[in-house]
Amino acid sequence: MPRSTLGEWLAHLEQLHPSAIDLGLERVSAVAARLSLDSPRPPVATIAGTNGKGSTCALLEAIALDQGQRVGLFTSPHLLRYNERIRLDGKPVPDAQIIEAFEAIDAARGDISLTYFEFGALAALWVFSRQELDVVVLEVGLGGRLDAVNIIDATVAVITSISLDHEAWLGSDRETIGGEKAGILRPGIDAIIADADPPQSVVERVRKLDCRASYFDPAAPAQAGAIRPENVFAARSAAACLGFPIDDARLARVMATLVLPGRLQRLEHQGREIVLDVAHNPAAVDNLLAWLDEQVPGPRVALFAVLSDKDIHAMMRPCSTAFDHWYLPALPGVARALESTEVAAVLDDIGASSHTRCEDVGDAWARFATAHPGASLVVFGSFYTVAGFMGLLGEGHSKA
Repeated sequence: MPRSTLGEWLAHLEQLHPSAIDLGLERVSAVAARLSLDSPRPPVATIAGTNGKGSTCALLEAIALDQGQRVGLFTSPHLLRYNERIRLDGKPVPDAQIIEAFEAIDAARGDISLTYFEFGALAALWVFSRQELDVVVLEVGLGGRLDAVNIIDATVAVITSISLDHEAWLGSDRETIGGEKAGILRPGIDAIIADADPPQSVVERVRKLDCRASYFDPAAPAQAGAIRPENVFAARSAAACLGFPIDDARLARVMATLVLPGRLQRLEHQGREIVLDVAHNPAAVDNLLAWLDEQVPGPRVALFAVLSDKDIHAMMRPCSTAFDHWYLPALPGVARALESTEVAAVLDDIGASSHTRCEDVGDAWARFATAHPGASLVVFGSFYTVAGFMGLLGEGHSKA
């Protein structure tokens, strides 16, 4: 069936492989070799970790651009448009380039089945291979060792914070998960370890491969805006290893203009303050709550929906007194979404404040908009939740 639009291609890719997640490098490596994509010319920074990958990638990209570097960035997931995943010099690539990449990959793969993510990773490499870039930044989608981007040998490997998430694929403890993340390391390369207390599995892997390691000092300055200090350290250290170090004053200017959609993002819409954060695991929720206590201490209302494979009890326990009310929307069309009835039951178990189940994110916003005067709305729990809310805002919102 002919596919002429990006939407048609993405719908096709969602059905192409029998499972959405199928970790392993054999299939994607074979297709990359056929397209000569397995050895990019510019230096490559690969970013793995549980939380902080997206922020680190965005800041590293911004530092590179500030230093006059040409940069390609592959990141995931996206919030509103698939094109967000593949950027050249800070801008999403147009549909036509992605379609051209998909067509080339489809022709080269033969009978090799690829997942949605694998197709996207190869498309990014295909786009980057046709540019004269100074650096390529690749964000790991899941884990590290068996993630599609790990077919590329990193020049600099960054490992951000490590905590429990995706246990079904990565393991049920930090040591096991750390070992998976450390799979992006290569012998003798620069390794930036941004976890203040890295698992021994990571430390031992660094030592075994004789990497030139830089470890985060937890005595670093307090969090600046939406970027945690360990992620600032990670991006800045990676930039130095790649040959474009940045001084304090210049870094401050870059960070002052950096916008991170959906990461501790403060907005004002229809006269109401809104915080958007894609926190979707216990460690990320802890970080969100600490930031809220410092930045948004007044009355707060939650708009929360989460996926069924998350540790909902561990996410919710610290939230028992954090919000004055909860709106619990369904996520129509998201097969992995946890039913709002189950979220409500968890809130009852932990003795949280009152809650209202809603048809969708739009219904939740409409209910909040006519209630809770003076309260801020905090939207979190999933990329899908934040993306759904961002889709409601249109162009008429501004920074708070």
